[in-house]
Amino acid sequence: MPDIAVGSQVFDVAFHPAESILYTGLLNGEVNAYRYDEQGQNEHVFTVKPSKKSCRALETDADGSRLWAAGKGKGIYTIDTSTHKVIESRKNAHEAPINRIKRLLPYMLASGDDDGVIKLWDPRKPDAIRAYTQHFDFISDFLWLEDKKHLVASSGDGTLSVMDVRANKTEPFAHSEDQEDELLSIVTIKDNQKVVVGTQLGMLSIFNRKSGWGDCVDRVPGHPSSIDALCSLPSAYPSAHSTILTGSSDGLVRAVQLFPTKLLGVVADHGEFPVERIKVDRAGQGRWVASAGHEEMVKLTDLKEIFEDEDGEGAEGQEEEQEGEAFGAEEENESDEETEAPQVAEVEEKERETRSSDEEGEDSDAPRERKRKRKKEKDPLAAGRRKKGKNEVVAEPSFFADL
Repeated sequence: MPDIAVGSQVFDVAFHPAESILYTGLLNGEVNAYRYDEQGQNEHVFTVKPSKKSCRALETDADGSRLWAAGKGKGIYTIDTSTHKVIESRKNAHEAPINRIKRLLPYMLASGDDDGVIKLWDPRKPDAIRAYTQHFDFISDFLWLEDKKHLVASSGDGTLSVMDVRANKTEPFAHSEDQEDELLSIVTIKDNQKVVVGTQLGMLSIFNRKSGWGDCVDRVPGHPSSIDALCSLPSAYPSAHSTILTGSSDGLVRAVQLFPTKLLGVVADHGEFPVERIKVDRAGQGRWVASAGHEEMVKLTDLKEIFEDEDGEGAEGQEEEQEGEAFGAEEENESDEETEAPQVAEVEEKERETRSSDEEGEDSDAPRERKRKRKKEKDPLAAGRRKKGKNEVVAEPSFFADL
């Protein structure tokens, strides 16, 4: 697994949408660019330091010609990626340190700060288009819903808010109830119909857009620590519509499938360092996933090595073979048969004796005994014994031993 040493703690990462270039925002205020090849080998391209204070958030425009950086200095800086220079500075864009930025439309950018204020910007204009103040704690993540032109924001105050950027109102389109936990990250599944939110207590909260934004419709436990980052899987994989990558403060990047819930395995391990950011290159459709924590490096993980077999056969060829097959059902059933409770064994013995005495006079050949297999209930996120699929990795039970 290639690692990129950056020399300072990483706060955010961003990929060029079309080229193999990774950008990092660092604690010392630097923005570094690295070019990588198909083997993950990398070289440093340029370093820009738009502010003396930490760079917490990065975002690129649609073609990658512009890179926006923001952070503790409260300003938003535009970097020309071809000349490697800061071409525009919006100093004091917020009254509090900026925690997240998100490109929404070709001429619209959103930023959220530590006080919960969200602002919309037109890069062509010096002042903000609109400001929203429905949150009172830090903005942790943004999600853009293209079909409705809605911006969804998660906050440390325990609520989600939805803003219709086409409206001129400063009130949100919808605002959830207090979820009684810090909301740290957001991603969509099921063709953008469901929204998954990572929380401080390690719970995945599921919101259904058709049911409204008032409250979550489901909660998925399993992570032993806070879920600080979420990311979608590239759509080329057959389970991408329900599989996400989760970054937790226990240092692990996991691949988790929802509905049904399965822990597919660990994608990257940062040891004792919490995972703060996860991004997939090529606008989320590439093969490399970058994960960053509190250490002074970024891990690049090749998704092909994890979700595809050695022969190069893609995950799609596995979909039909595994259709209808339960997660590790065959091996679990065999294990259950060997370790059945004594009470169940006694009942089955009596049934066999009764059946044998009833059928002895009817047929000279004794009937073949049929083994009964009991299927025990499984913890959806528990990583037990199972058959390894071509597009999966095997996880150890210790991942959720603390639960």
